[in-house]
Formats: sequence, structure tokens, C-alpha cells
Amino acid sequence: MSDSKSKLPKGAWRILVLLFIVGALNYLDRTTITTMRFSIVESIPMTDAQFGLLSSVFLWVYGLLSPFAGFLADRFSRSKVIIFSLFVWSLVTWLTGYARTYEELLATRALMGISEACYIPAALSLIVDYHRDSTRSLATGIHMTGVMVGQSLGFIGGWIAEVHSWNFVFIIFGVIGISYSVILLFFLKDAPDQDGKDDAIKMNKSDVRIWNAFKYLFAQRSFILLLVFLGIAGFVTWIVVAWLPTYYKEFFNLSQTKAGFYATAYLYPASIVGLLLGGFWTDCWSSKNKYARFLVPAIGLCIAAPCIFIGSYTTVFALTIVFFMGYGLTKMFVDSNLMPMLCLIIDSRYRATGYGILNMFATIVGGIGIYLAGALRDSQINLRVVYQFASLSLIVCVVLLWMMKRNLSAKEKNAL
Repeated sequence: MSDSKSKLPKGAWRILVLLFIVGALNYLDRTTITTMRFSIVESIPMTDAQFGLLSSVFLWVYGLLSPFAGFLADRFSRSKVIIFSLFVWSLVTWLTGYARTYEELLATRALMGISEACYIPAALSLIVDYHRDSTRSLATGIHMTGVMVGQSLGFIGGWIAEVHSWNFVFIIFGVIGISYSVILLFFLKDAPDQDGKDDAIKMNKSDVRIWNAFKYLFAQRSFILLLVFLGIAGFVTWIVVAWLPTYYKEFFNLSQTKAGFYATAYLYPASIVGLLLGGFWTDCWSSKNKYARFLVPAIGLCIAAPCIFIGSYTTVFALTIVFFMGYGLTKMFVDSNLMPMLCLIIDSRYRATGYGILNMFATIVGGIGIYLAGALRDSQINLRVVYQFASLSLIVCVVLLWMMKRNLSAKEKNAL
């Protein structure tokens, strides 16, 4: 690897730290509503279905708009899209604190879906613009740990709501986000090109058209394979995360509190370690093997699949926890390398648009997965069988990774 490629642009790690905080705020603002259910329902009476719709409408809007939000980051300044997204969703969060009817609350959740959709594609694209070779997977993994930190801090909303009110939670979180977006105006910048200039990047962006982007992406066989791969992997992830507390409660006779604790207190820390380990390992290996960004996720899933199977088969509770931790650890090798894999198979002009499409597909498939698992339970098929089937589907993901690697290798040989 040449020095020109290995040397990072100035401010690469500063940008990552700034976006780590934005990623945490992104998921904190979107998930905190679930921890304040009783406070919100007491203030604004609603059915369980109506409360569930508050999260569903966010996901639907967020998922459907992700490709178009990604296009904005490809067409215009990534840093400005991020700052604008943070400012708008924080403003909407602040406004949510003043909602007095269910309709107003539902409207703010839809607006938040629009504004938050712009963040992840732009943020990951900006990160890989700065971290081009030897630190790309690790930087992506570090950013995703920020997302997980935001998820795990959602309980703060419930605590503040009990001490003050749910309205106050949204108001204070909104003020924090708005203030931080002002700070980013001075420190968050787009990456220069390889020679330290941004003129070439501006010219490339001016050529980006949404129809051309979609036509190009869906003409790439490897992109289609990655889309299917992410759909299956996301299907399994949502089933595990959404139903693991129920599995622990039913099969090991735990209380709701204990089941929820064991399903999160062990899985999330293992997942954070997996993000960092997978990113670090991939970057080290990629200096010797250009296909490491496919191979490390494949190795991770080869371990994750039997972990789910054995974890859902054994009747020893301690072993179940250990094996699901193993799944959480090794499955995250995929998350550290998703954007880096995308960078290898598509034109750099369409990275954010491509990730937006992947994000939309994963969101839709994830929702279907949660529903199907519940439908199977209604049909008297227990979660143990569901999890064992899910574990086998990860083997299909490994095959898809191998096909992407082979397709990329063939394209490189044909180009010679």
C-alpha cells in the first residue's frame, strides 16, 4: 500500500468523533419514546395499536425515503446534509414536547422519519470519504458503536419522564441536538480528494442524477447480491432482537424484567466489541488481502449461525446466554463492513444512494421478520424452531458473500 493511499486526510478522526455523537443522538431521539410509554399514554390516551403506530409510521417514512435521502448526500455536500438533518430532527424532537393530541404526536413522528432518513447514508459516506483504506472498516465500526450507545441510553428518557414529564424529555433532547448542529457548522467539513482538493469532488457531484443512480445501481450484479444478503441478515437480526426477551421469559420462566435484562445487558456489550473487533481485523487483513471485507463477515456468520442454533437448542440458561453473546459478537462483523463492501462494488458517486436503498430494504424486511415470527407463534410454532430456521438462513448469507467476492474478482480480471 502506498503512502498516498494509507495517509488519512487531515481531520479524519475528528470527523469520526463528531459523527459518533450525532449517531448516538440519532438513535436516542428515535427510541426514547418507547421507554416513556406509560407517561405518554397517561397524558394522551391511546390504544396499544395507536402507540405501536407511532413507531411504525416513523419506520415506514424513514425506510421509504432513505434512497432519496442518500441521493441528496451524493448530489450535494455530505456535511451540510448531515447538519441540516440533525437540526431538523432536533427541531421536530423539540416540537414533539408541545404535542397535546395523538394526531399531533403522530405527525411529529412522521416528520422525524423524514429528517432522520438523511443522516445514516450521508454519515457513512462521509466517513469512508475520509477513511479510504487502512482504517475504513474500523472507522465504520466505531461510528456504529455510537448508534448502539444511543440505543442503550434510551432508558434515560423513561427516567426523566418519571421525574419531570415526557414533554420535558423531548424538549431537552431537542435543544441539545439544535445546539450541537450549530457547533457542527464550524467543525464538520466534506473530505478533500486524494490530492487535498475538493474541486474534483464538486464536479463529480454535479453529474449525479437520481434516475442515473438507480439505473446504475440495479445494473450491478454485486449490488443486487448485497441487497439480498442484507435482507436475509436483517431478517435474522430483527427476529433475534425483537423476540429474545420473550424467548428467555417463556423457556426459562423468567420475569419480564429479568428477561429484558438478560436479552440486552449481555447482547449489546458483545455487539459493541464485535463492531470494533471486526473493523480492526478487517483493516489489518485488507492490507494483504483485498477481499478481507467480504471474508471477515463470512467468517463471522459461519460462527454466528451455529451460535443461534445451539443457543436456542440447549436447555442450560448460562449456555444460551453465552451462545447468543457469540452471535452478537460475530454478526457485527457484517455491520463494520457493510459500507466498505459497498465501496468496493459501486461507483463512489453513488455510495450514499446505494446505502439508502440498502437501508430501506433492511427496514422493510426487518418489520416483516418481526411480524412473521409473531404469526408463527400464533400458529403454535415456538421461538426455538424459529431461531433454528433463522440460523440456517445465515448460511445463505455466507454463500452470497462468496458470490460477491467471485463477481468482483471476475470484473477485475476482465478489466485487465
